[in-house]
Amino acid sequence: MDSTYIFLQHYWWFLVSLLGALLVFLLFVQGGNSLLFLLGRTEQERSLLVNSTGRKWEFTFTTLVTFGGAFFASFPLFYSTSFGGAYWLWMIILFSFVLQAVSYEFQSKLGNLLGKRTYQYFLVLNGLVGPLLLGTAVATFFNGSNFIVSKGNLTDQMMPVISQWANNWHGLDALLDLYNLILGIAVFFLARILGNLYFINNIRNDELIGRCRRQLRVDAVLFLFFFLWFVIRTLLKDGFAVDPTSGAVFMEPYKYFNNLIEMPYLLVLFLIGVVGVLYGIGKSIFCNTYTRGIWFAGIGTVLTVLALLLTVGYNNTAYYPSLVNAQSSLTIANSCSSEFTLKTMAYVSILVPFVLAYIVYAWRAIDRKPITMEELENDGHKY
Repeated sequence: MDSTYIFLQHYWWFLVSLLGALLVFLLFVQGGNSLLFLLGRTEQERSLLVNSTGRKWEFTFTTLVTFGGAFFASFPLFYSTSFGGAYWLWMIILFSFVLQAVSYEFQSKLGNLLGKRTYQYFLVLNGLVGPLLLGTAVATFFNGSNFIVSKGNLTDQMMPVISQWANNWHGLDALLDLYNLILGIAVFFLARILGNLYFINNIRNDELIGRCRRQLRVDAVLFLFFFLWFVIRTLLKDGFAVDPTSGAVFMEPYKYFNNLIEMPYLLVLFLIGVVGVLYGIGKSIFCNTYTRGIWFAGIGTVLTVLALLLTVGYNNTAYYPSLVNAQSSLTIANSCSSEFTLKTMAYVSILVPFVLAYIVYAWRAIDRKPITMEELENDGHKY
């Protein structure tokens, strides 16, 4: 295979993985919303929490859409297989995010039929469902899904469908796998940790922030339990390896552990990320005046998730294994777009740093001053 084509495949898997890692960090919005009634004891406190996350929800939603679009453009066979086959799982995820958008826009509008409290419950629902199901979906990269790929069907004029789901659950079967749920639960508690840390950084209300620090302890313990359970089990399990010559998929003992050893830069990236998350959490718990934990934990989250996603795609690994037929498993080589498409999109991707710079600028402009009750009372636009 042309070395340029191989480079482009790896380049686009890196970009997709980076978007996925950023998305997990931005789930602090959902994590914060899941804590709305747990942290906010009064309507004023809940208003502070909602307006804190409400200034960032567009970043999460946009990143989710961009993540899906990048996957569609660079690895269309995954898009048609997962988004097309496991559509119930993805539809529930998308519906919860749409519900979030509606909730932010209408909860404070005069004359809304459902009432403000109902829309706030919708935010909590998105905070529970979004991270849990996204984590469950990502876990299928390691544990596999029930699909069959038959590229020969392209010649069938009556039904030129390449990918088919092997059962009628269409993605909901991912919830029946314990180890999928374990990662989903870990992502859920990670989102709550990041939500707590963001509130500590963004809100100035001593009583509310005190509850955030206490809740942080609980969420941190639960996150570490489920995250370590998933990571240890993944490193010790057999993985889906690919013969680089024939393209045949086979089971390799300790595949994901071997990937980290054979690609030490990913192991270093993973360890730096984990240390960053632990530092952000620990410093925020033990130092009552520390407010910058979101940045250490946030950057650590991005690095950790990026390392895991690169581990599951690089080094001749099937990133989307099929539990029904191993040879239907998807790799970055057999599921990507043409070389021309990847090369054309690579030119467009040069604009990505400028987009990220704009996001950083907009973020700093929005968060120039922490949110206080006095500010909200004088704010003409609040959620």
